[in-house]
Amino acid sequence: MAKLIVFYSRADENYFGGQYRYIEVGNTERVAGYIAEATGAELFKLEQKTPYAADYNTCIKQAQEDMRKNARPELSALPESIDGYDEVYLGYPNYWGNIPMAVYTFLEAFDWSGKTIYPFCTHEGSGLSGTERKIENACRGAYVKKGLAVCGSDAERSMEAVLKWLKA
Repeated sequence: MAKLIVFYSRADENYFGGQYRYIEVGNTERVAGYIAEATGAELFKLEQKTPYAADYNTCIKQAQEDMRKNARPELSALPESIDGYDEVYLGYPNYWGNIPMAVYTFLEAFDWSGKTIYPFCTHEGSGLSGTERKIENACRGAYVKKGLAVCGSDAERSMEAVLKWLKA
């Protein structure tokens, strides 16, 4: 069966090891592209119907508020179905030891029974932070494999790490 890469990523102003800078392609999207290149899997980008602000500090406040409220932001679109996929690569930035609330919106929209999920995240020092368990809890019946954590500052140079993870 086919493979699907579903990811949530943010461009605009981002934080890179103590500095802010604008990027056109988000770190998680960049890693998702490398996975697609290596696996031939289809890509699906999760986007909020009302996106967070382009300014990093405002975005952080908005994302923290959504997390505090345990919100499920509305998405612009969802895949029609995941029935045709055995394997789903799930990408997200690590938000304070959690997955973004918009990713929960996606996860809670489908039955994950019998699916294999390969989590991957980008971060600036916190790694996966137990997000694999959070995905297991949200996706009852799925097999959640060992995830890949890529420092956002290294996303552009992460192809080797992606290939190593895919072979494991």
